[in-house]
Amino acid sequence: MAKLPTVGSAFDSLGVTRRELLRFSATAAALLALPTTSVTALADALVRARRPSVIWLSFQECTGCTESLTRAHAPTIEELILQLISLDYHHTLQAASGQAAEEARKAAMAENFGRYILVVDGALPLDHPEYSTIAGIDNRTMLEESAKGAAAVIAVGSCASFGGLPAAQPNPTGAVPVSAIVTDKPLLHLPGCPPIPAVISAVVAHFLTFSTLPELDGQLRPKAFYGETIHDRCYRRPFYDQGLFAESFDDEGARQGWCLFKLGCKGPTTYNACATLRWNHGTSFPIQSGHGCLGCSEARFWDAGDFYKPISTPIEPVDQVMRAAAVGGAGVGGALIGNNLRQRRQAEKAHQPVGIDDLEKES
Repeated sequence: MAKLPTVGSAFDSLGVTRRELLRFSATAAALLALPTTSVTALADALVRARRPSVIWLSFQECTGCTESLTRAHAPTIEELILQLISLDYHHTLQAASGQAAEEARKAAMAENFGRYILVVDGALPLDHPEYSTIAGIDNRTMLEESAKGAAAVIAVGSCASFGGLPAAQPNPTGAVPVSAIVTDKPLLHLPGCPPIPAVISAVVAHFLTFSTLPELDGQLRPKAFYGETIHDRCYRRPFYDQGLFAESFDDEGARQGWCLFKLGCKGPTTYNACATLRWNHGTSFPIQSGHGCLGCSEARFWDAGDFYKPISTPIEPVDQVMRAAAVGGAGVGGALIGNNLRQRRQAEKAHQPVGIDDLEKES
């Protein structure tokens, strides 16, 4: 395998201009919540960076995460991501198959030991390893072998991050997330069913630029994308605060675009950037299309209850509390606001997503 070229040389061969590179760097900086002053530094670092070898493993999954990546638009998979990285192994996207494919994986591991990025989508069937094999190798063995020389491991999708659908009750294969196996490497989760493509590409750009993973939350998710709930940024939030809810998918409230909370929307307890980044080149996301959030970026979302029943009684609408404060004076208003905040904390606590420690205890 030849020495990996720089990202800059790849851009030159494609005719990517400085202006186009700065435009991409500005997009990446915005997605990662970096200051505007970092745009030029980001562009310069990308030009100098060596294209890292990437090995992508797919286990118990539906290929949805790969389908999502190939629809990335910031940057596009066709015009940029494949120039930022050297994708040396990917079951779906690579031309090689059979023995040639496995030889490519082993060659990439050997020649880039300690430097390559390992991306994994799909859960691992520990109780029945024979249910999911690649080239006669069970998933756990392939993951442990491939992770040894990885600089970092990225678990893409809810199956790799938390077990996803394969781990849903009664979990017949004994499916577990990547974190149950990989414990000695920098690990990042990008949950979602599937995850947003721009999130995948922005994380790769961050690692390329800074040689580190972005800041993570307690569930190893990038705070830039999973730091707020979908409810926090949802354009239907004003209707929630006014107590205006659709009661069915075809009533007048639904036609008026009212909040979908009573129809089972899990936006208030789901941390993701769907409401801001959206899908299909920023065109829309499920709530905008008229369907409530399923909570797919949270652990055990398949077992969290009926997708079409509300998670709890709606919290006191903010505007009603503030009007009461204005009319009733500081004493009464302060009490109402305090009560409202307590309700919010209780609701958040009652529906706190299952953490990695909880998953490991139950596995």
